[in-house]
Amino acid sequence: MSTVLILGATSDMAIAIARKFAAHKYNIQIAARNEQQIKSIQTDIITRYNVECSVHPFDAVSFDSHSLFFQQLYPKPDITISVFGYLGENEISRENWKETQLVINTNYTGAVSILNIVSAYYASVKTGVIVGISSVAGERGRQSNYIYGSAKAGFTAYLSGLRNRLFKENVHVLTVKPGFVYTRMTENLNLPKLLTAHPQEVAKAIYQAVIQKRNVIYVKWFWRWIMLIIKTIPESIFKKLKL
Repeated sequence: MSTVLILGATSDMAIAIARKFAAHKYNIQIAARNEQQIKSIQTDIITRYNVECSVHPFDAVSFDSHSLFFQQLYPKPDITISVFGYLGENEISRENWKETQLVINTNYTGAVSILNIVSAYYASVKTGVIVGISSVAGERGRQSNYIYGSAKAGFTAYLSGLRNRLFKENVHVLTVKPGFVYTRMTENLNLPKLLTAHPQEVAKAIYQAVIQKRNVIYVKWFWRWIMLIIKTIPESIFKKLKL
């Protein structure tokens, strides 16, 4: 039976992803900072799906702990899914360097730190799957969220390069761009219903993409075309828009 590691396992998307794979009889390893919360998730998954589910303390921005964290995992996961992220508020980040660091370290540096370790292991055993949840916000900088977007742009580029690097090692890398999602992180935002996915939709899309060995997916297909239009707007016009 294959094992899936969920990094950042307490978010709404992460819980939905864990349940989706558990429903298909994958064993689950859930990792996050809040040990009490992940134990509650563990109990739920074991009760619902009758699979093995272990909990592991993990802090995305505690870079020095990542190597030992992965070393201690047993068994090593067949699939690693990086779900953690931090949206923050752009204007607060712009004025507060510590907030900027938190956005960048959570969305980019922390992900690169742990996935470097995971990918090195997968390359050594010539098998494995890495899933990184990035964002459409990384496709073009916008005044409303350019700090978060720049971190996600970096993560998207990292995943692309990692996919290219690991192809010959029989390791697959999937980039996921969910678009808007109804979660606790976005509950204070006025999101357009047509463009917004539910966590269960994200989980289903990721599961299918892993099985089909897709490279890049948009959870709602029309985001691909929305972002294509946004990216083709000339900069002389784009800079005047309020986005």
